[in-house]
Amino acid sequence: MNNVSLVIREARKDDFEWVESVMQNTLEPYYGGDHRLHAKRIFNAHINGGVDSLGFFSFEQRMFIAEIRGKKAGIIHLVGKRQATYKISPLIVAPEFQGRFGIGSQLLDHAESYARGHQARQIYCTVAEKNIAALQFFFRKGFIKAGSSDSHYKTGVTEVMLYKPLYGVSKVASLDQHHVSVLPLDETNTEMKEQVGRLLLDNLQNSFEGINDGWVHALFNGYSRRNTLDVNAKYKLIYVAVDSTGRVIGVAGATPKKGNPIKLMPFIATNIVAFEALLIDIPHQLVLFGHKLYIHINPTADEVISLQRLGWKLNAVMPSAYCLDVITQQWSFNIGETTMRTMRIKQRFYDFILSGKKPLEVRVGYSAINSIKVGEHIRLMTSTESSEVKVKNIRRYKTFEEMLKIETWDSIAPDAKSCEEVFSLLKQIYPPQKEKLGVVVFEFTKVAK
Repeated sequence: MNNVSLVIREARKDDFEWVESVMQNTLEPYYGGDHRLHAKRIFNAHINGGVDSLGFFSFEQRMFIAEIRGKKAGIIHLVGKRQATYKISPLIVAPEFQGRFGIGSQLLDHAESYARGHQARQIYCTVAEKNIAALQFFFRKGFIKAGSSDSHYKTGVTEVMLYKPLYGVSKVASLDQHHVSVLPLDETNTEMKEQVGRLLLDNLQNSFEGINDGWVHALFNGYSRRNTLDVNAKYKLIYVAVDSTGRVIGVAGATPKKGNPIKLMPFIATNIVAFEALLIDIPHQLVLFGHKLYIHINPTADEVISLQRLGWKLNAVMPSAYCLDVITQQWSFNIGETTMRTMRIKQRFYDFILSGKKPLEVRVGYSAINSIKVGEHIRLMTSTESSEVKVKNIRRYKTFEEMLKIETWDSIAPDAKSCEEVFSLLKQIYPPQKEKLGVVVFEFTKVAK
């Protein structure tokens, strides 16, 4: 802020001329209609106690002004919806203040806080595709692209629809309680294969006709042909998401096709953390087998959020394609040798890494982990945020005990009170059979943006 005092306050009656002018000048290139009349309507609703007497789905209109040294610098207007959501319409930083003092960020933070305070589950907005700076701003702030519409508000202008789930602290904490690893199926592990079969039979029959023991057997047979790498042999690659006890909580089967796309089916998980783990980890594991992944799925609302947040695209909606009266969706994701590896991480550790308090991240030696190299860029991802880091160094140990004799424990878990607490935490996440894979310590540095 450079010691500049920024104040965010509710709009007052004497703000109208400025609000009218800034909305007219900013919105005209991207939106049709009378922006001065629009400004007057929403401003009057705000001044009259925020009550939207004309609203059908909306019940509230609230306007906030950012001031620097008494000069108006920005505006954000919120529309409260009866569905427990809030729309931003609009957020504008005055031209002379753009790119300075973080005004847009503070206005958005204020709006999100206001929405959370009114128990909203989501905040959303639309941005003209041509307004690249605004789009990039909202993407940086964790907004997700829901889709786009040609000539929506103005002929020739494509409008992009964006939203951000307003996860509470308790929701993030509940997501972070899960410890999930994504691994190739071990076909020698009879118990694991049985768990995979049960999960598929118990969860897919209502969405896909023909799911039975014979179908599961054919899936495993395809996996046994994976070393042929012959697409005409319809070989399968199978990945499982397992929790810290080794219980299978997600399954993805991959079938490389002619022309090098890869079909992911089945693709199922028992919770959203496992679902995201499969979405995040599998693309890098399949990069040698094709150029594009696609899924046939009928996702839940939470799963759609994950698909959109992670960059998957909806290609088609297919009614009764696999089961009568069930709508199946096709989603796709382009991959290639430049696909950045992603590492899932708990929110509190993510925050410590970005603040510089946690330069070390500890994992066990799965094949995907062992393939990471010094100098590689990694995208760290939580349930709500992501950021890029660079691998500065990698050190390997046989056990956690050996590692903690050399590494600084509070560089691994800065909020721990002792080395013993860190040891206990690692043993909780990685039981003995996983520790036997070896311990890998990554030293990260932040990547400047």
